[in-house]
Amino acid sequence: MSPTARSALLPYLLACLIAFAALCAFWYSLGKPVTLADAASPNHKLQCASYTPFDKDQSPFDQPLKVRPARMDADLALLATRFQCIRTYSMTGLEAIPDLARKHGLKVMMGAWVNRNPVDTQLEIKALIASANANPDVVTSVIVGNEALLRKEVTGAQLVALIRQVKAEVKQPVTYADVWEFWDQYPEVGKAVDFLTIHLLPYWEDKPSGIDDALAHVANVHDDFAKRFAPRDIVIGETGWPSEGRQRQTALPSRVNEARFIRSFVAMAEQRGWHYNLIEAFDQPWKRASEGAVGGYWGLFDADRQNKGVLEGPVSNLPFWPQWLGVGALLGLLVLVIAGRPQAASQGGLSGLKPALLPLLVGVGVASLGVWGELMRVTARFAGEWAWAAVMVTLNLIVLVHGALAVACPTGARARLLAWLQARAGAWAMAAGFAGAVMMLTMVFEPRYRSFPTAALVIPALVYLWRPVRVRRNETLLLTLIIAAGIIPQLAREGLQNPQAWAFALVSALLALSLWRCVKVSR
Repeated sequence: MSPTARSALLPYLLACLIAFAALCAFWYSLGKPVTLADAASPNHKLQCASYTPFDKDQSPFDQPLKVRPARMDADLALLATRFQCIRTYSMTGLEAIPDLARKHGLKVMMGAWVNRNPVDTQLEIKALIASANANPDVVTSVIVGNEALLRKEVTGAQLVALIRQVKAEVKQPVTYADVWEFWDQYPEVGKAVDFLTIHLLPYWEDKPSGIDDALAHVANVHDDFAKRFAPRDIVIGETGWPSEGRQRQTALPSRVNEARFIRSFVAMAEQRGWHYNLIEAFDQPWKRASEGAVGGYWGLFDADRQNKGVLEGPVSNLPFWPQWLGVGALLGLLVLVIAGRPQAASQGGLSGLKPALLPLLVGVGVASLGVWGELMRVTARFAGEWAWAAVMVTLNLIVLVHGALAVACPTGARARLLAWLQARAGAWAMAAGFAGAVMMLTMVFEPRYRSFPTAALVIPALVYLWRPVRVRRNETLLLTLIIAAGIIPQLAREGLQNPQAWAFALVSALLALSLWRCVKVSR
């Protein structure tokens, strides 16, 4: 090995070590366990949790609905180790719940599903009445409808009539459940029930509360209702925090934040003597279709019935971080092997830094791909979204290999591969621009249920900012304008306190600048 080659080897190896250490630190920072005070244990059971019986491959929209009795039996056995009761939402398919609850020592807040179809509603109401009367030792209260006013499926008068119908035929206390604001909008409903069941979900408020303010918000609303509706009891029928999904202003979903909220709420509620029900027992992937990724991850256990660490013990935001680290390390090694070690440069300036820049570029690239992969793991719902995820992974790998080869300035077969990629680089850049424009349009016009796709644009933005390529000018200019024009409206919609929105805005700005540089070199 020549002295020049040896002089390039040391910074290259040092940069490889730094890049690997940074990759380890990055994934560990996302997944490191956090210790909090426990909320539940076999010796300290909590009050109640929302329960729906669906496996991760099921949905209430599946027709005909086929609930699995063995699943319900196992679920209630698990919940009985941490809770005193469960809350249900519908009678359809849940006829066995009272017997199973009795078997496992659980009580039931039993609900009937009320919708705009009076025939279906009456079937639910009659089943509710029959089950409540047949199981007075298990069914402690009945709930006539869930958020039917929020969905605008019934009027206040119709709901009052249903409540009175049930109250005339059961001995248990009768209530209705809805978001807390709707009790103010429909005072006649409040007068008809035996107690009020209010939903308090700080993440979903019109003005979302961050995790640090969420408990104060819950306490303020509860105390206000307790004063105004005394002497009737106030039951918090749903409260919780999502473990995955997009940030809303300062409200950030994560497993640690879910655990912080649940554990702190339980301590406050039990200290103050509140009645409460936590949403929900198990993650429900089917909810992602209507509520985005965040809808599927409110569970205290995941969809496989595995402990998420929400109630007790250490909790990690990213339990799979070692796997993502391993995948990233192997992928990074593969890209480095493809690129080869950069040749020593005789000139100074940036060229002299190439041995160090290559591992750092690859480290950023594989970290971005890992973040994108994790995002798709929790958000992708159907074949089209998985296909989009795969397309973006492929594009990122092509751009990363292209950038790595350009840094390395290879010879031989690697030089021919670089030439092949360079000849098609305009297509890769425009593909990245098209993806960025589509993502920006969705985040401006339809953002509520969409997660920020920032990680998918990092590598194209950096590579083409550093090394602009020739593109079709008019088309690329249009894509550039779409991305750039959407940055301010996107931030305005999300609020300036949303770090995820700022990260997406920054990467979008870098991508727009890189495409503009491509346009300029294409004259």
